[in-house]
Formats: sequence, C-alpha cells, structure tokens
Amino acid sequence: MKTRIREFRARKNLTQAELAILVGVRRETIVFLEKGTYNPSLRLAHHVAQALDAGIEDIFSFDDEVD
Repeated sequence: MKTRIREFRARKNLTQAELAILVGVRRETIVFLEKGTYNPSLRLAHHVAQALDAGIEDIFSFDDEVD
C-alpha cells in the first residue's frame, strides 16, 4: 500500500508525533504507515484521513503490483 501521509502532514505542518496524538496511536505507527510497511484498519485509515482533512482515497492507494 502506498500512502501520501507525509505529503498531507507537511501541508498541515504536523509532526509525526502530533499526527499520532490526533489519531490516537504511537508515533511509530505513523512512521510505519508513511513507509508503507503497515496496512491500517479501515477505522485507522479513516481517523488519519480525518486528521489530515482528506478522503481515505486521497491518502491511501494500493500498489499496482500483484504478488
């Protein structure tokens, strides 16, 4: 999964720690989300999108590659 969290977070001038507090997760979770190494639950994806004033589809996208 690819994300644009870092881009949207920068637009709002938020640190990873600040976004984590808004969403209710640890900063490390935001790090893993930004790297694309953690697939969020739908609830978490929704909370991240809300915190960044964006739609889920604006923040998250699936890789085109098929394993």
